[in-house]
Amino acid sequence: MSIDAITPVGTLGAISAVSGSNNPAPTSSGADFGAMVAQGLQKLQDAQNTADNLAVEAATGRLTDVHDYVIAATQANLATSLTVAVRNRALDAFNEIMRMQA
Repeated sequence: MSIDAITPVGTLGAISAVSGSNNPAPTSSGADFGAMVAQGLQKLQDAQNTADNLAVEAATGRLTDVHDYVIAATQANLATSLTVAVRNRALDAFNEIMRMQA
């Protein structure tokens, strides 16, 4: 059994991810934001569907590992809570903008 040598710090590729070079440049169109919102809502729906399917399997006795259902239900709950929190903050921001005087 051989032990791999330690990679020098200067050659690590993960440092570019920390610096933010992987972030896309902001655009002026609203289509990208709308697509991100739609994608986020689709992921939320997928998480809910997964949790629902695992709940049915657990109820019928076909699920062998109950922790899979618990993890999926927790992920769906967290995603729903995050979505509601983002929606509430967006509504608060919109209401604050509407209260501003021109």
